[in-house]
Amino acid sequence: MAEAAPLYDTYSRAPLRFERGEGVWLITESGERYLDFGAGVAVTSVGHGNPHVVAALKEQADKVWHLSNIYEIPGQERLAKRLTDATFADKVFFTNSGAEALECAIKTARRYQFSKGHPERFHIITFEGAFHGRTLATIAAGGQEKYLEGFGPKAPGFDQVPFGDIEAVRAAITDATAAILIEPVQGEGGVRPATSEFMKALRRICDENGLLLILDEVQTGVGRTGKLFAHEWSGITPDIMAVAKGIGGGFPLGACLATAEAASGMKAGTHGSTYGGNPLAMAVGSAVLDVILADGFLEHVRDVALVFRQGLASLKDRYPDVIEDIRGEGLLLGVKAAVPSAELLQAIRAAHLLGVPAGDNVIRLLPPLVVTAEEAREGLVRLERAAESIRAAKIKKTA
Repeated sequence: MAEAAPLYDTYSRAPLRFERGEGVWLITESGERYLDFGAGVAVTSVGHGNPHVVAALKEQADKVWHLSNIYEIPGQERLAKRLTDATFADKVFFTNSGAEALECAIKTARRYQFSKGHPERFHIITFEGAFHGRTLATIAAGGQEKYLEGFGPKAPGFDQVPFGDIEAVRAAITDATAAILIEPVQGEGGVRPATSEFMKALRRICDENGLLLILDEVQTGVGRTGKLFAHEWSGITPDIMAVAKGIGGGFPLGACLATAEAASGMKAGTHGSTYGGNPLAMAVGSAVLDVILADGFLEHVRDVALVFRQGLASLKDRYPDVIEDIRGEGLLLGVKAAVPSAELLQAIRAAHLLGVPAGDNVIRLLPPLVVTAEEAREGLVRLERAAESIRAAKIKKTA
């Protein structure tokens, strides 16, 4: 009898073992090269083994790794200043993950209303199809039954409405509402972008009703859509924003950003993290920003995204029996399959291309932001190979 695996059985892992990475490529233990258009689910923003980021990590590793927030950490102040200079925010709280950044955002919004004399205002309006993390609060915010099942009563205070339905948002507001929480593009939910008009309407509703607007930019932020943050496309700013994934380039790092007013209720002792903002994470995060904020980098993302999007549209036209739709923004793109998405995912892996499954029968394509136009075209070649193999299998089956 085979020995039981020592890991929790919570993942359905692909039978691939990668030994090293180079830019947009991953190499298996046996030396096979895969074009990585999953990027660790939009995490390896500046590519695998980025020399500048690796150097920053090694330099800091020779100094000090961990201190805890009992002491001042200069790297936190430096990175927070860079983030506030580049965004709407005045205040930053550093975390280790996106879920933790969302927890901080939720607590910040509730504490704000409490500090203003409204303890009854703790409900947050969220949207169907959302994904905000795996903690008890964030699965309640996401509201998806598959993540809630078996974990006891749903954490209270989250009121879900249909994505994109502004009248449903208005109808959901009560005297207990504190904030609205939304992903500018739903990633896990199937790469569904909110329109600029919808984002602007949410901002107006918050202003009219004394609510805070919270954005989950864990997947959409740090250049992924071609702007530093996705909300910039709609010309609005939030009160609170959760960031993670790409900001660490692969090192565990998240952040909750807020205006001074929104963060005014978060006094000493109201929140904390043992590891959040550790010196290693701060060194890596700052090095990632060096790359992302360099002159021309975001323009590069937009240019490559245009090449990639046009190529995907062409594949959709030529393989309508395999690809139903192309959606998304920048280098956060989704291929809605006309066949079971698991079948398409298997076919692209067979072509040595990596993607990420999502809801609504979608495969996400999320290459590192350093991807070149030539590498994007190579990805298109491999996707076409996958589509052709599916079509051939269909023909053989019906013959």
